[in-house]
Amino acid sequence: IGLGGARPATRQSLFHMNIFRDFTDRLQSAVRSVAGHAGSPDIDTSRVVVEPPREAAHGDLACNAAMVLAKPLGMKPRDLATRIAAAIAEDPDVDAAEVAGPGFINLRLASGYWHKALKTLIESAADFGRSEIGAGAKVNVEYVSANPTGPMHIGHCRGAVFGDALANLLEKAGYIVTREYYINDAGAQVDVLARSAYLRYCEALGEDIGDIPEGLYPGDYLKPVGAALAHEHGDLLLAMPEAEWLPIVRAWTVDAM
Repeated sequence: IGLGGARPATRQSLFHMNIFRDFTDRLQSAVRSVAGHAGSPDIDTSRVVVEPPREAAHGDLACNAAMVLAKPLGMKPRDLATRIAAAIAEDPDVDAAEVAGPGFINLRLASGYWHKALKTLIESAADFGRSEIGAGAKVNVEYVSANPTGPMHIGHCRGAVFGDALANLLEKAGYIVTREYYINDAGAQVDVLARSAYLRYCEALGEDIGDIPEGLYPGDYLKPVGAALAHEHGDLLLAMPEAEWLPIVRAWTVDAM
């Protein structure tokens, strides 16, 4: 059974598609060829997926074609897999096509295919793998955006790395990416932070603040903020009504955090 016109990927096609997409196209072509011989030339191959095998020892690629198409074609999965494997084995870039389990197809690619991919990678440099799948769609990626109501921690570092990598991948895939760091310096949550810092300010001036009221932030990380407020303002804030000291403490605390 032939491949229905499929041909090995050229350097240009390797540039535009990854190996999994390349072989998804080839296997879909092989499936259509098999289906045509079975009297179903218009079989829907959209559910055919090529991915890494569960075990590296099983080969380079694995395909589910027989598992998802056996019922529409009225065949047993393993019998269908055997026919598809025979068809794709004719591809000069395939070293071996084996049927595993109930009907999965495992492929081992010829060394020449990897050589072509490596050559393309070297020649393309930073452009290797670039695609137009995003079609210029605009994407906003907000990351890090550490909340000032608490101290920085390793999760914020992880978010910075993950967000930057995601934004780079989206750009590589043809999206127009805006990177956003949202600074949360307003609203009820930040007012709660300011009131919590004010209590620590009072504490730094020697007042007994007792237990932190429910709804405020009890963490010791605000003690240095309160001490800094006391050093900067002395006891001047104590004589002010909340409406006056709140914006002062809020701005100071957000900057300190």
